[in-house]
Amino acid sequence: MTNDRRNNIKLDAINRKILMITHKRSNIPNQELADLVGLSNSACFQRVRALKDAGYFMSFSTDLDLDRMVEHVLAYVEFTLEKNGVNERKKFEAAIEEIPEFMDCLRLSGDTDYVSFTCCSDTSALNDLVDKISGDESLGIRRVVTRIVLERPKWYLGYPLERLKWIDD
Repeated sequence: MTNDRRNNIKLDAINRKILMITHKRSNIPNQELADLVGLSNSACFQRVRALKDAGYFMSFSTDLDLDRMVEHVLAYVEFTLEKNGVNERKKFEAAIEEIPEFMDCLRLSGDTDYVSFTCCSDTSALNDLVDKISGDESLGIRRVVTRIVLERPKWYLGYPLERLKWIDD
């Protein structure tokens, strides 16, 4: 997957290190980041700004401890469409985009077309949500499988950038 929405800049060793650190610690103070990558405060700030302006940062968010805050149920919802043409996919994707409980949606290969990570207030709300979207005949959903998350032994902690091949190599 490439991101050519904005200008690309050279991802030298320092820019890569900045990306690897800020990816997992987006709120790191600039001075601490500068110390970790071996730059002055000003030079580090300029590099981070250039990376932001070039579109390497997609967004900034904070992981919250939902278990301590709200009642909720997490689930993966798998969708298989009747037809897998471009128009059908775009219509389905637009519908998913409008529903905030579908927090993530991935198009897959194989016998399932999409999987979405979902958060609802309870199983009743989850059922209502799945019934609503699967009941919309204009979306052409053939099959839905809901898999409720029972436990999270490991949570997403960022991409393993240190183990991936950089495009500039």
